[in-house]
Amino acid sequence: MNTFNDIKELVVTLDRESKLIAEMFSKRKSIDYRLSDALELVDYNESRIDFLIERSVVREHGGILELDDLFLEFFEQVLDVNEEINLSYINENIRGIEENIAYFLNENNDNRRYGYLRFIKKTFRKIGVITIKCTIDLRRNIENTFKNESNYKNKRLKLEHLDDKRTVIKNLINQTSVLIDEKEVTFYNRAMDEELDRIITELKYQLVECSHNLIEIEKQIIDYLNQIKIHGKFLEKLRKLKYLKDHFVIEAETDIKKVLGKKSQVVFETRSVEPIKLSIDYLRNNERAFEAIKRIAKNYRGRKLIKPELADSISNEYLENTIEEEVMINYEEIRNRFVATSDDLFNFILNYDFLKEVDFNERVTIFCQVISLYEQELEIKNDFKTINGVEYATVVTK
Repeated sequence: MNTFNDIKELVVTLDRESKLIAEMFSKRKSIDYRLSDALELVDYNESRIDFLIERSVVREHGGILELDDLFLEFFEQVLDVNEEINLSYINENIRGIEENIAYFLNENNDNRRYGYLRFIKKTFRKIGVITIKCTIDLRRNIENTFKNESNYKNKRLKLEHLDDKRTVIKNLINQTSVLIDEKEVTFYNRAMDEELDRIITELKYQLVECSHNLIEIEKQIIDYLNQIKIHGKFLEKLRKLKYLKDHFVIEAETDIKKVLGKKSQVVFETRSVEPIKLSIDYLRNNERAFEAIKRIAKNYRGRKLIKPELADSISNEYLENTIEEEVMINYEEIRNRFVATSDDLFNFILNYDFLKEVDFNERVTIFCQVISLYEQELEIKNDFKTINGVEYATVVTK
C-alpha cells in the first residue's frame, strides 16, 4: 500500500479531488457510488481515481467506489456527523493521563517533564470534547432508534444496548472526576500550571453538563421502553385475536361476546340513517306540512333582502402610470470628487451640490458616514474647527 509522502501531498490531493470526495461522502448512506459516476467529477481522467485507490483514500470493488474507513471516520469526526459511540477513547485517555503523570513525577529533566505535562493537558481537553460528543450522539441515536426502527423487538434491544452505553459514559465521567479531585494530588501540587488549572475547571463544567444530560437521557429511555412494552402487548393480543378470527374459532375459544355485551360505547351501536328530503307531493297535499311551511315563513317575514351594492367604476387617474423620482446620495461619487480637491472634507461636504435640499444636520451626518466608509483613504488631523456650534476634525486625503 502506497502512502502520501508528506502532509502537503495529502492536502493538495484532497483539494484537487474535493468534488468527488464531497459527493461520495454525502451519498455514503444512500447509494452505491459507481466508478462511471465518479469519472465525470474527475474530467474522465481515470488515472486520478487510480491515484486515490493507490493511496487508500478510496476503495474499489466490482465497479463500486467507497471512501476508506480511515478517511471516512476522519471526516465524520471533524464534521461531527458520526453516529457511532466509541467509548474506548475516553478509557484510553484516562489510562494515558495516569501513565504520563507517573512519568512526570519520576522525571528530573525540565524539558521532558514539560512534554509529559503538555500531553496531560491535551488529553484532558480531549476527554471533555469526546464526552460531550458521546452524550450528544447517544441522545440522537436513542431518538432515531425509537422513531425509525419498525421492529419492536429490535427497537427494545437497541434501546437497552444504548442504555448500557449510557451507563458506561456515566462510569467514565465518575472515573475522570475521581482522577481530577481525589487521585494524583501530588502531581497537581507539583505541576503548578495555570493553563492546566483552567483546563481542569472547564473539564469539570463539561462533565457536570454531561451528567445532567445523562439523567434526562435515562428518563427518556425508560419512557420509550415503557411505550414499546405497552405497544408490544397490544400488538401481541391483536395478532392473537386476528389468528382466532381467521380460523373461525374466536367465539368458541374466547368470551368476546360477553365482553362486548358489557360495552355501551356508541361505536358499537348500529347507525340509523334517516331520510332528510321530503317529497313534493307530501308538501302539496299534507296539511301538517303546509302549517310547518307557514310557521317557518313567519320567521323570515321580517328579514330585509339586502341587495349587493355595486362599486363605482375606477377612475382613470388611478390607472395612469406615475413615476416618483428620489435623489439618492452617492457616497462613492462624493469620495471621488473630494479626492480630486485640496479642500478639507467638512468644508467640501458643506458646499457640495446634492441636487436636492440637504440641511446642515444632514451634511454633518454625511461627513461622518464618508469617514466611516473610507477611513483607510483619509487622514484625520489633530486640528479642530467649529461651524454652527459643531466642532469637527480636519480630514484630508492621504
